[in-house]
Amino acid sequence: MDLIDQLKELSLRIKKIKDTIQTEEATKTALVMPFIQILGYNVFDPTEVTPELIADVGTKKGEKVDYAILMNGKPIILFECKKSGGDLGINHASQLFRYFHVTEARFAVLTNGVTYRFFTDLEQPNRMDEKPFFEFNILDFKDQHVDELKKFTKSAFDVELILNTASDLKYTRAIRNVLADWMANPSEDFVRVVCAEVLNGKRMTPAIKEQFTQITKNAFQQFIGDKINERLKMAMEPDRESKVDESNATAEVSEINTTAEELEAFRIIRAILREIVDPKRVAMRDAKSYCAILFDDNNRKPICRLRFNNPARLTIGLFDEKEEKIVTMRNLQNSRIKLN
Repeated sequence: MDLIDQLKELSLRIKKIKDTIQTEEATKTALVMPFIQILGYNVFDPTEVTPELIADVGTKKGEKVDYAILMNGKPIILFECKKSGGDLGINHASQLFRYFHVTEARFAVLTNGVTYRFFTDLEQPNRMDEKPFFEFNILDFKDQHVDELKKFTKSAFDVELILNTASDLKYTRAIRNVLADWMANPSEDFVRVVCAEVLNGKRMTPAIKEQFTQITKNAFQQFIGDKINERLKMAMEPDRESKVDESNATAEVSEINTTAEELEAFRIIRAILREIVDPKRVAMRDAKSYCAILFDDNNRKPICRLRFNNPARLTIGLFDEKEEKIVTMRNLQNSRIKLN
């Protein structure tokens, strides 16, 4: 089973039990250990996953890390666990700060069994940063989050590779947070910058500031919305390699209606193929007569064609040497789809 499927399975289980877990020990057993196991580490082998690793700090003796993942006998990732639903603020990471300093591990994780915050030492060598460079929520994650998490699996773990991307992840996340704040509540400085040319040197009075703060917020949201719509239109365009007259092509695109059934079928097909190909390589192109599901978004590599324009006769075309039409969706998951 692929990593993302294992995470989805664990996510469903955690949704059912997280509110019943009242202690830190129960959190570790029911939530954190399964997560570490999914990453490929044997939680029942103390030479690979050591619970309560002793990490003496100065005069403090007997301090213990909740879990330490070992490689070649040395710790590579430290886990500090709080009870399910517990606060993961930086003030709750004090133990991790101390452990990080006295072990050879380059990565530390603060978790409550739902959210996992990954830290390293980007700011000062051998001193854990105050802000995580990556955060993973088992109840709310996307494909790109799983791609980053894969780097921490046993089979893919590479310290240098993770460190090379950690800085970009950290600052990308910080900038996204700033942009989100500006979008929801534009600061005065931001409004001044974006409206400088529009106002043509006009002094920003309190009344103008109030007016343009709302205008800036609206413009920001509209800009993001327009960009999303552009991407959706590009994804729904017919074959870009066809040499149809531009005016005819525009008219054809306007007649295309991608239905909820087509989108749902596309998601099902991508889920079926997830075990053998990267889901990102499975693409959809809608047209007037059928909706094409393609490999690598290439018309020469068809997976199937969804012919859902007639609600009374929904057919799916599967490909071997030629297209074979199936007049039911029941056979979709049991059919063998061959990639040309």
